[in-house]
Amino acid sequence: MTKTLETEIADTFLTSLHHAGKHSHPYQHWLMDHCLPEAMVDELISLPFTPADVKDTKGRRETNNDTRIHFGEQYRSQHKVMDAIAHVFQSQSVVDALKSVTLAPIEGTSLRIEYCQDTDGFWLEPHTDIGVKKFTMLIYLNREPEGADWGTDMYADKDTHVGRAASGFNTGLIFIPSDKTWHGFEKRPLNGVRKSLIINYVTQEWRNRHELCFPEDAIR
Repeated sequence: MTKTLETEIADTFLTSLHHAGKHSHPYQHWLMDHCLPEAMVDELISLPFTPADVKDTKGRRETNNDTRIHFGEQYRSQHKVMDAIAHVFQSQSVVDALKSVTLAPIEGTSLRIEYCQDTDGFWLEPHTDIGVKKFTMLIYLNREPEGADWGTDMYADKDTHVGRAASGFNTGLIFIPSDKTWHGFEKRPLNGVRKSLIINYVTQEWRNRHELCFPEDAIR
């Protein structure tokens, strides 16, 4: 029997999740390999979105909110791969696995996925995710060798950098947001476009409803 696109994505992700390495420093997080089927990642890389001409993020993604790309209804209806990935992370099997492995408090939340294209000059100041985010995962999409150094920077506190997540092709980072999960992106050259997915489960208080994959369907 031929696997459906969603089944292939789910099977690949669940295998990756169950083999994820769990780490406790500087806070609990998981590192993953082979997060998505390679063909799906190549489709994501090839999506016809031109990176925004951002002169300065001022250390925050929200500085340029009007140029950000989310897996809302508009883009899901235009791009099959975006729709399939959204349905996978909304599915009960994946939700249950995430709750089991990470103990993330995501019941009653909504799924939010962002497609990021960062260019030279991009940086993020050390920060912790706002309280309405109950789960954060990044999947790195770059095939370029230099992409291995484009991972998320991790800190023990706002002023103490302790390391950088591995960010090779199709690798991932998971953490459960808290007042200890300091992360960011140190200023450094980006020779190309740093592409990634940010997958969050957020509470119903999330104001920008158009960013949500399925605004009316809470996670069970």
